[in-house]
Amino acid sequence: MSDKPTLVILAAGMASRYGGNKQTESFGPSGETIMEYSIYDAIRAGFGKVVFIIRESFAEAFKASIEPKLAGKIETDYVYQEPTKFLGGRTIPPDRVKPFGTAHALLCTKGAVNGPFAVINADDFYGSDAFEKAYGFLTGAISDGHYANIGYRLSNTLSDNGSVTRGEIKVGDDGKINGIIERKEIIKEDGKAISTEGGSHEELPADTKVSMNFFCFTPAYIDFLEEEYGKFLDANMQNIKSEFLIPEISDVMIKAGKGDMVLISTDALWFGVTYKEDAPVVKAKLASLVNEGIYPNNLWS
Repeated sequence: MSDKPTLVILAAGMASRYGGNKQTESFGPSGETIMEYSIYDAIRAGFGKVVFIIRESFAEAFKASIEPKLAGKIETDYVYQEPTKFLGGRTIPPDRVKPFGTAHALLCTKGAVNGPFAVINADDFYGSDAFEKAYGFLTGAISDGHYANIGYRLSNTLSDNGSVTRGEIKVGDDGKINGIIERKEIIKEDGKAISTEGGSHEELPADTKVSMNFFCFTPAYIDFLEEEYGKFLDANMQNIKSEFLIPEISDVMIKAGKGDMVLISTDALWFGVTYKEDAPVVKAKLASLVNEGIYPNNLWS
């Protein structure tokens, strides 16, 4: 296996709840985006390449904003997530606007990712410990069908400004993940994590380990996604809000015995932007990390 794994960044989302293109919005003191901190941490950990999954409609602006900063620091590549990819002759409903989800985005990297890789969200701050642990797994224990998820404490991943979606990680007696339950409506109420999906009001333990879409895979996982995508489309094509999601498809893989996944816990600080109201909090946290000397005032100078 290569000792220079790839970082894949999911940056094609429409950010409907945020109301803007948060992938390229400035949050750091020198105009850095959130994903630039992830790239910086990945480079320090030893990653050799970054692949951005974006929409072709904003490719020119995206590349203009990121390429000058990364030139000479890490290899870059781009793939486009478009609803028309991997349809297998099927027709998309005319009122379908929403992308087909994170697993479809990752499927769009087929051919562009040829070795062990980690995948993350563009709008989440994961912390350096997470990248160091991912690098260790990607250059050591990983093999086709043996993957990992970097897990975070649920109480550290909530928003004060609305509901969030989190993948609840279930771990068996053998230490391997035996299920990932996608919880789509978790709110913060009196300091507690409450699942309100389907009209419920279920309190979830604060120390529940959740997936923040930080996974470690080999290209064999992308092949598995291709196998499953046709089944997904046949069952969900007419549901214009349906999404093909990495946690849910990973759960399918585990339960079908086609692969396993270990939980790698991190105490790294996590934060992100789901809502516009989250932005000032993120900016303040990044400023604090810079003031503490954990990151330079300008990541790329």
